[in-house]
Amino acid sequence: MDRLQAMRLFTRIVELGSFSRAAEQLGLPRASATQIIQQLEAHLGVRLLARTTRQVTPTVDGTGYYRRCLRILADLDDAEAEFSQAAHHPQGRIRIDLPDSFCRLLLIPALPDFYARYPLVRIDISVGDRQIDLIREGVDCVLRIGELGDLPLHARRLGRLRQVTCASAAYLAEHPPPANLDELEGHWMVDYVSASTARSAPLEFALEGRIELRSLRSRLAVNNGGAYVAACAAGFGIVQVPDYHVREPLEQGRFVEILPAFPPPGLPVHALYPADRPLSARVRVFIDWLAERFGGAAAGG
Repeated sequence: MDRLQAMRLFTRIVELGSFSRAAEQLGLPRASATQIIQQLEAHLGVRLLARTTRQVTPTVDGTGYYRRCLRILADLDDAEAEFSQAAHHPQGRIRIDLPDSFCRLLLIPALPDFYARYPLVRIDISVGDRQIDLIREGVDCVLRIGELGDLPLHARRLGRLRQVTCASAAYLAEHPPPANLDELEGHWMVDYVSASTARSAPLEFALEGRIELRSLRSRLAVNNGGAYVAACAAGFGIVQVPDYHVREPLEQGRFVEILPAFPPPGLPVHALYPADRPLSARVRVFIDWLAERFGGAAAGG
């Protein structure tokens, strides 16, 4: 029995709650995974996993062994990274999750620069704004825009995204652009509702060293950045978005920035990763590259 292989398999089964999913991630046949765990339990003389037709969970002994395995495997990965080429030439797969617009408009256009430096890394991207279980879903890190709640994850701040207040030219043809905050009275806004908190976000304006909040009447609420911009284009009112998201319609004159003297605060961008394990060399260089790439050029405010 390869004890290190057995430890890696056991930890993935605990994290995924599934023999088949763990075996698939590690490139093992399902039958082999079952046999390896049976051999491991026989070697240790304890039952590690409780199996039902619906789920697999660790026993009390299994939970303790899982924690020991995490420390052992982390130490081993650190040692191999320090004394192997992986420290200087990272390779392998990174699984990331991030918002759609950031992925399409910022990350993917910039990735050729990352691959020029680290050609042996493969990146698997999933797109979404939902909260995910990084361990269970096998994701190495997620990128999130906006203030963070209380999450059991490590967070590295990458920078701040400059925001603009704008509306479509067609909307402003019917509703004259406001010259100050008081003239927002009578205007419409597109209501953005957080997918994670289900709360509406008011418009925010910097005024004399403080942030002024304004909520306007609204006929449409959305919980997705793409839908938010589409609602603006359709004339449903004023929006506040990262400037990269509306750069093209602003340059083409289809959108018009309003109240530039009272800019909304920048939106923080964070990379989040599991708190109970060290970063692999490939994930570390990817997050470092994100901070370098987006900590200045895409950030502001």
